[in-house]
Amino acid sequence: MADIFERLIKNYGPIGQHRERAHGYFAFPKLEGEIGSTMKFRGKDVIVWSLNNYLGLANHPEVRKADAEGAAQYGLALPMGARMMSGNSNLHEQLETELAAFVHKDDAILVNFGYQGMVSLIDVLCSRHDVIVYDAESHACIIDGLRLHAGHRFVFKHNNIEDFEKQMDRATALIEKQKSGGILVITEGVFGMAGDQGKLKEIVALKSKYNFRLLVDDAHGFGTLGKTGAGAGEEQGVQDQIDVYFSTFAKSMASIGAFIAGDRQIIDYIRYNIRSQIFAKSLPMPLVVGNLKRLDLLRTQPALKEKLWDNALKLQKGLKERGFDIGTTDSVVTPVYMKGGVEEATAMVMDLREHHKIFCSIVVYPVIPKGHIIYRLIPTATHTDADIEATLNAFSDVKAKLDAGAYKTNAIPDMAEH
Repeated sequence: MADIFERLIKNYGPIGQHRERAHGYFAFPKLEGEIGSTMKFRGKDVIVWSLNNYLGLANHPEVRKADAEGAAQYGLALPMGARMMSGNSNLHEQLETELAAFVHKDDAILVNFGYQGMVSLIDVLCSRHDVIVYDAESHACIIDGLRLHAGHRFVFKHNNIEDFEKQMDRATALIEKQKSGGILVITEGVFGMAGDQGKLKEIVALKSKYNFRLLVDDAHGFGTLGKTGAGAGEEQGVQDQIDVYFSTFAKSMASIGAFIAGDRQIIDYIRYNIRSQIFAKSLPMPLVVGNLKRLDLLRTQPALKEKLWDNALKLQKGLKERGFDIGTTDSVVTPVYMKGGVEEATAMVMDLREHHKIFCSIVVYPVIPKGHIIYRLIPTATHTDADIEATLNAFSDVKAKLDAGAYKTNAIPDMAEH
């Protein structure tokens, strides 16, 4: 019999195999100092484009004050226990009520983390007789939730409504054959890598043809899209057709936690059956207090969202004018698509960070096909025109070097911290 650890040590995975050279630089880097558009990386000031601090609330003075007062008044331990047993409070319920109103739903329930929340939400909504139809580019938390689902699932090509209908036909036929179960459709309000919105309007239009319920993960749309910031559903005019609305506090609210919103009866069912909350400690009171303040700022300071979009559109317009491919994004998420190998991408990242003082996220093989490079830039309300101009100039410079073959190297350099 083999030792289970022996297999792990022999194969650290596609990313882990580079850990000794990459740790602290390409993987697990440390950004230090006050959260903002400029932070310190390995002792140097860099312009940061990799934080989902969309509205700049992480260091907003009113937020910092609320966080500090919440911690001073309640400490981190209160409330003790799970919500159902001993961890409930008036403030938890107040936050749920205000969140539901903000996204135009009857009721809402708090969950401790976005990732954990989505995994357990799929589990609580679906039985083994139910069929799930989902977008091919769904976030990892959705995929992991699907792995726990004992029933059938069908995937449709990303934002492809023709293929969506094909999968709905398959799902409907299976349900009719089983003579039991229903269909849950899962997609996202904004896809976090490419920045394109999910085809919510087109999907809900098919409710008259197919019998299904719709779950939308709107982590990147909440607070950034829609007239009031209620998200992609509001932006597309179909918020009332989303049966279960899910979002996290980790993006526009720059906090911890998440919530699920929908019809009161369904939220009540979830509240009494979602295992990840029934068997987990309640969200700590300082986070609840801080999230109430953050939500209040989303409601009362629309200038934050306006500044975010002003920065995003300047960045995206500048990139397109300089000949960069930013795909089909119709959100603030700004991908930049380039061609090159892992070695070239590595050298380019180092050039951006060491010489241009630009820090942003990069995606290469095996996450995407070989020969492709994606930079993902996350504009925030805290970025300045100077930040944008410096970044545009830096990208123009590294793209010219990439095209000229200046980044061709033979190995990933050892940049790890020891």
